Amino acid sequence: MLLISWLTPSHFVMLGLQIVFAIAHSGGAALRPWAEKYIGPRLYRVFFALVSLPLAVILIIYFFGHRYDGLQLWQVQGVPGVREFVWLLSAISFLFLYPATFNLLEIAAIQKPQVHLYETGIIRITRHPQMVGQIIWCVAHTLWLGTTFTLVTSIGLVLHHLFGVWHGDRRLSDRYGEAFEIAKQRTSIIPFKAIIDGRQSIKWQEFFRPSYLGVVIFIALLWFSHPLLLEATSKIRWEI
Repeated sequence: MLLISWLTPSHFVMLGLQIVFAIAHSGGAALRPWAEKYIGPRLYRVFFALVSLPLAVILIIYFFGHRYDGLQLWQVQGVPGVREFVWLLSAISFLFLYPATFNLLEIAAIQKPQVHLYETGIIRITRHPQMVGQIIWCVAHTLWLGTTFTLVTSIGLVLHHLFGVWHGDRRLSDRYGEAFEIAKQRTSIIPFKAIIDGRQSIKWQEFFRPSYLGVVIFIALLWFSHPLLLEATSKIRWEI
């Protein structure tokens, strides 16, 4: 009875939504070389965004609406300093999730989207910044909310990004061959490991880019708009 009492249907719905997103997102990335031959890089980027972005929005809205579902494993929201610590971790996570190594004009398909082999900026810290950022985000929000629903959500997100590490390296290896293997030897998945080993060194000037300023502005806007987002999503009624 205890298991049934806290294991709400929303846990399974969230896992299902994550599986659908993972298939669409990773599957779309795997199909990129084939798709670009027939429809071109720009149109592929548009189709990829039209599939991925709505699914991501649905995931976010569903998470907001059900974040307190299930069993409350711990409660630290009243502990002094925890709120500030969670916000700090969240801000750091976005600096990894949206690194300036990506060309924003390519993402928007204004410029021709290309596959790049980066070794600069945040890639010096970790070869897979989005994975690191997602783990930091999950740690922060699981700590703050402390529910089984949030824990299940975080586990699903982390597993997807760990798969993305393997999947991304495999696609880069297929595309660049020996050049990627050399870049792989000079970088690391674990944050700062390549720097500690002496394979890399941080060059701060590489972080002074407009896209990083955009991320900082986004974090500030999120700080102020977060309560409004929670209020807006709370009005959505889910059938499941």
